[in-house]
Amino acid sequence: MAPDPDDPRLRIRIVFGDGAVMGPGKADLLERIGRCGSIAGAGREMGMSYKRAWELVGTLNAMFAGPLVDSTRGGTGGGGAALTDLGRAVLGQYRALEAEAAAGGAARLAELQAARRDIPGGK
Repeated sequence: MAPDPDDPRLRIRIVFGDGAVMGPGKADLLERIGRCGSIAGAGREMGMSYKRAWELVGTLNAMFAGPLVDSTRGGTGGGGAALTDLGRAVLGQYRALEAEAAAGGAARLAELQAARRDIPGGK
């Protein structure tokens, strides 16, 4: 069952000591690259330009001990991209952290939601 878009949710952003950031957008991009097998295709699914998707992959690949995404150039056979073992591990750790934070904070989120003003029409 899909979550209700009106329910409060946590969006986890990890800021490393050197200023590097891993957040929901980069995690979503990695997930889509893994599914699509294409950086451009993943970017398109997210409404992101080809250039921006490649820039984020470059940032991700530079942030960790090894690349998270391995890509091959296009051409007659077509290019492609795949998550490396490290990429799958980083994405898995990030998603696990999201799930743990959501589970741990569910009661407080419910209390905050209950304290919100009920505004007709949601405006």
